[in-house]
This record gives sequence, structure tokens and C-alpha cells, in this order.
Amino acid sequence: MLIEFLFEKFPNFEDATETAIGDLQAFYKASKQRFDSDPAFKERAQQAVVRLQGGDEKYRRAWAQICEISRTEFHKVYQRLGVHLEEKGESFYNPYIPGVIEGLTKQGLVEESQGARVIFIDGINIPLIVVKSDGGFNYASTDLAALWYRLNEEKAEWIIYVTDVGQQQHFDMVFKAAKRAGWLPQGDNYPKASHVGFGLVLGEDGKRFRTRNTEVVRLVDLLDEAKNRSKAALIERGKGEEWTEEEIESTADAVGYGAVKYADLKNNRLTNYTFNFDQMLNDKGNTAVYLLYAHARICSIIRRSGKDVEELKNKGTLVLEHKDERDLGLHLLQFAEVVEEACTNLLPNVVCDYLYSLSEIFSKFYSNPECKVIGSDKETSRLLLCEATAVVMRKCFNLLGITPIYKI
Repeated sequence: MLIEFLFEKFPNFEDATETAIGDLQAFYKASKQRFDSDPAFKERAQQAVVRLQGGDEKYRRAWAQICEISRTEFHKVYQRLGVHLEEKGESFYNPYIPGVIEGLTKQGLVEESQGARVIFIDGINIPLIVVKSDGGFNYASTDLAALWYRLNEEKAEWIIYVTDVGQQQHFDMVFKAAKRAGWLPQGDNYPKASHVGFGLVLGEDGKRFRTRNTEVVRLVDLLDEAKNRSKAALIERGKGEEWTEEEIESTADAVGYGAVKYADLKNNRLTNYTFNFDQMLNDKGNTAVYLLYAHARICSIIRRSGKDVEELKNKGTLVLEHKDERDLGLHLLQFAEVVEEACTNLLPNVVCDYLYSLSEIFSKFYSNPECKVIGSDKETSRLLLCEATAVVMRKCFNLLGITPIYKI
């Protein structure tokens, strides 16, 4: 659809730069309107799929150009999120599709149905179409080829697909077809494939999150807004006078981006949640801001003691006599189980719940006059307990993709 629209708008399409096309989202919307309202254009776009998959040179060049513009936009998001990708797009698996479908056909899994080639799955009344009636491939063709490649070429043991909940049935069918083909074992043994569905992000009105003029909200804009608000809060607290520009920028990055990530990950991924900047950036309650500040406070306690923590680790002893010390120690010991549970059930919110509880238990310990840290006769043991808490908090941040801060 985009390629045909590109040819129409820019006859010399190779001159169409990112600047000329402008916002790819707006370009997509305009081409989608054309696709929905003009049957001749729609047919050309559908033929373009077959030409592109067939390797037509002109279509491949246009496709590569659109991919490059997309990649530039995506990079802005990944850079802010600290995401590193090994890029193997849909097209990477294209050359493997015919061989994979031929293999499945030889196994007797692929049947003809209304001009298309399909795989029937037990217990599901619609078949998995692997070759459309016009000879083109679709998502199922690519997903099967990708699964085959990951299992046979990359020797993957556990393949996790993260998409919205609406694609649950599609992946269920793909995985069942793979089990029928003998690629995946029956039951829950390795190698295995899992679909990780997630719910919707809602606006304050309880509907799908949109801008005022019903546009989709861009993640880049949300991240930038969160960072700007965090920066404004730091300056309001007088950090502009005390800190270097670099310290303010890196702290605003950590807090702003961390707030958006944490607000997303702290909910069970299957439930919808309402996007609210004020809640996300609140420094009280179950938010990244509160947790990052709590971590920075622990680091400051250790710094104020003037002791070398590494030396204490080698020579000091941990003594947990008070109830609040024991509660904190026991909670720290549960960390390994929590990580295992989060991995087994693919639920990041389990780590968030643990991290928030840890912070609360630490507060109870530290605010108790009987558990005074600096200057008490139990200083060494209690500093070690502070350090252990900070280490586990950093591990949790690391697992959630959040950058810790060390001073506020």
C-alpha cells in the first residue's frame, strides 16, 4: 500500500527523502484512506505484495527506502529506552518460506481450500492460511518460516512472542501447527514457544489512548514529555544551582524514561491501564520516581558514613537481631525466587511488586529509632544491610530496564 502510494506521489521515488515524505504516520494515513476508498488502488497494492515477495527490483528498492525511513524513526525510541536490537525483519525469513511450506506439504499438513493452501488445526474452526489464493504469502507463512529458522538455525530453546492480546489465537494456531509438524514437542518441554499478550493503554476517558484530535499517541513524544517534566521538577528543587548540566540531563533521563517504563511494567501485562503523567511522576507511592529516590537515599546513607563498603564486606559481619532487620533480611533472600517466578510466568510486574515492598520494608527499618545506622554500635552490620538493599534494588532496576540514580 505504501509503495504504490510512494510511486503515485513521487514518480522519481528514489528522490523521496524523509523530508519529502515528512511524517511517515501521516503518509501511512493518507495511503490507507486511498486504499479504503479506491478499489483500483487497492488492487494495485495487493498485486504489489506478490511483486515484492517475488523480488521485483523496483519494488524492492522502494521497500528498502520506506524501511530506512522507519528505522530512523524507531531508532529515536530505542535510543531513549536503551533497547538494543538484532534486526531480523519479516523480509529476512522470506527466502525460507517456500522450503518450509514444501516440507509441511510433504508431511501431509498442507491442504487445498477455496483456492488457498491451509493447515487445519484440531479444535479451531478456521484454518491457518499459509498461501493465499493469489499465491502471496501472509503472516502465518512468515511466522512459520521464522519459527522453523529459530529452532533449526539458531537452536533456540525458548522463543517468546510479545504482541497484543488480540493475536493470541493466531500464535496458538502457529504453535499447534509446529507441534503437528514435530518441530516442537507436545507438553511444556523445551524447545518451546510462548505468546506474551498485553492489554491496552487507555486515556483518562477509559478509551484507547489518543491525542485530542484522535491521533495515535507516539511513544517518543511521551518519553520526551516525561523527561521534560522530570527536568523541570529537578530545577524547581534547586538542583540547577548545585548540579552540572550533564547531571541534570542524565537524572531527568533516568527518572522520566524510568517512570514511563515502570508505570507500564507494574501492571499485570494482560490488564488495560490508564496513562497518567501526574501519577507516573509522583514521588510517593508505587512509582519509579519514589523507588529511584529511595535508592539514592540509601546510597547517600552509605556515603555519609564515610566507610568503605568493600572493606566492610570483607571484614564486617551481618547481625540481624531487631525484628525490622530480620524482616528486611528475609525479604532480600526472596529475590531469587521472585526472579524465577517472573521468568517462569513471563510477568515483569512480579519484580515491580517485590521492589516496591523492599523499599517499604527498608523505610520501616531505617525510620525506626531502634535501628539507627550511622554512629550506632551496630553500624557495620546495618551499613551492610543498606548495601545489600541497594544491590538488590539495582538488580531489579536492571531487569526492568531502568537506570538507577545515586544522588538526589
